[in-house]
Amino acid sequence: MRKVITYGTFDCLHEGHRRLLERAKALGDWLIVGVTSDDYDRTRGKINAAQPLMERVEAVKGLGLADEILVEEYEGQKIDDIRRLGVDVFTVGNDWEGKFDYLREWCEVVYLPRTEGVSSSEIRGAQRGVRLGLFGMAGLADKFRREAAWVNGMGIGWQCGEGEAGVERLAEKCDAVYVASHPRRHAADVRAALKAGMHVLCESPVALSGKEFRELAALAEAKGLVLMDAIKTAYSTAYNRMLLVVKSGKIGRVVSVDATCTSLMPPWKDASELATRWNSRQAWAPTGLLAVFHLLGTHWDRVRRKSFFAEGADDFDLFTKYDFEYGNAVASVKVGKGVKSEGELVVSGTDGYIYVPAPWWKTDYFEERHEDPGLNRRYFYQLDGEGIRAELVAFARTVAMGRGCGNVTQMESAAIAELTGKADGAER
Repeated sequence: MRKVITYGTFDCLHEGHRRLLERAKALGDWLIVGVTSDDYDRTRGKINAAQPLMERVEAVKGLGLADEILVEEYEGQKIDDIRRLGVDVFTVGNDWEGKFDYLREWCEVVYLPRTEGVSSSEIRGAQRGVRLGLFGMAGLADKFRREAAWVNGMGIGWQCGEGEAGVERLAEKCDAVYVASHPRRHAADVRAALKAGMHVLCESPVALSGKEFRELAALAEAKGLVLMDAIKTAYSTAYNRMLLVVKSGKIGRVVSVDATCTSLMPPWKDASELATRWNSRQAWAPTGLLAVFHLLGTHWDRVRRKSFFAEGADDFDLFTKYDFEYGNAVASVKVGKGVKSEGELVVSGTDGYIYVPAPWWKTDYFEERHEDPGLNRRYFYQLDGEGIRAELVAFARTVAMGRGCGNVTQMESAAIAELTGKADGAER
């Protein structure tokens, strides 16, 4: 039996893909199709803003041409697959002419002509071109400008600071906006953007009360617009793999989550200067709280909060600690702009624990630890763009598909808004 193998992203499957696979199948008796994973595409500097891996695999399967489908996840896998599967022919489109000649050491290499006039890039552009406006703090906005260049189908329409114009002005050149104004302004800016007909990606917290967030979410739904909470950690590959390891039961039942996020800000002259800065709750609590909510949910029994404030600034907390009680678990979140601590995440379970080293919110590595050291495992994943790149992909996908593709639910966003907006203790 003559085996043939080919690889591709197969995003927005089209007639060109079908014809290429038909020609590939004609080269032998058994066709193996490798579909590149989202993570591997990112390591190659390629971001697909259209379909996640499983949708692409199902689309290839639906053609009925592949006898076997596998997922390509790492550099050098082609050689491993060819040797392991006993492949006779490797084939790919002729736009890769010469690129894979090195595989001739193990099998025949054939470059097939591609179908002219059709490409996934063109289809993505037609389906979901997003003109994103950037509004607010220059540092955050500049990061998003750089990362948007990696996302297919996304362009920057306009960028301006919050003091230069109202957010609604961006609607003249943009159909979506990233809001990075001061958290006290978030709700007003989001409301103005939604009323102007723009989809919104807003730095967390989107509002400073759960009630206000729910009102904004209702406004977005009524207008058929996307409102998404921007917490880049939620899109980090290592963070998401950590969640999967925990939820798969590798460390047993989770009984405790401890998250710490701190940073030291430059000195300030007086309390009035602090009014222009993000306090500890606004800057760090959304990230720490999200880890707790992802692992234990938002239906806690009780939460207590203790804050330490800057002198003369009764709403600027230099440090805040949240303590949660759930039915069968507890959690603590420590955040600070004026206190420095080890920024690690520890998830304790009945069969082991997960350790994510500082800074855990943008890590590319975590450990699964057990009583028996022989069971310990280390996990490594590349982090691109601090998670912003993948966050923009999810936002573009949500806009295009009209349904949620983000990693932060509205219930989580509402809980974050509620717990970041109050300076006093909170119980529920």
